[in-house]
Amino acid sequence: VPQPQYGLYAWPSAVVLAQYLWFHRAALPGTRVLELGAGVSLPGLVAAKCGAEVTLSDSEELPQCLENCRRSCLMNNLPHVPVIGLTWGRVSPELLSLAPVDIILGSDVFFDPKDFEDILTTVYYLMEKNPHAQFWTTYQVRSADWSIEALLCKWKLKNIHVPLQSFNADKEHLAGSSLPGRHTIEMMIISLANSDGT
Repeated sequence: VPQPQYGLYAWPSAVVLAQYLWFHRAALPGTRVLELGAGVSLPGLVAAKCGAEVTLSDSEELPQCLENCRRSCLMNNLPHVPVIGLTWGRVSPELLSLAPVDIILGSDVFFDPKDFEDILTTVYYLMEKNPHAQFWTTYQVRSADWSIEALLCKWKLKNIHVPLQSFNADKEHLAGSSLPGRHTIEMMIISLANSDGT
């Protein structure tokens, strides 16, 4: 059962994103990775275990989620992974002082449509610091009426759909877990519309 704050348990799409990271683990050593809305931090921790330089973030307004990120790091022998408070759509000292990142991660951040533009605003800001950065995101399909296409256009971003079967994630059970179950999970990679897309 979901906790009152979303970041206190593993979402089905987190396992799918972690599978994508594991599938591409050879490309991760030395990359600079930021996980947005990290919660229990499964994708970010997998990236760190694969050699990426990871920073985990969750809302500065949810100290329990930030503490959960820290606990996840300690439980996985990753005490050096920084955890910062970042609230989507808000310019903060933490956001301004972030070094450029290569990969932004977000599993099920596209949960509530009221947050969609704030998420993309933050992603756009991060991509301005490194125009070759990519946002790797998975989400659970909850409504056919929800779309970010207009917002991607507004923020001059493009997306590429990543078929789950291309990284062996089109199964009900991944990595010994019962997730993602029968949930419909999608993955996309978002980048600046004028980037070369590599």
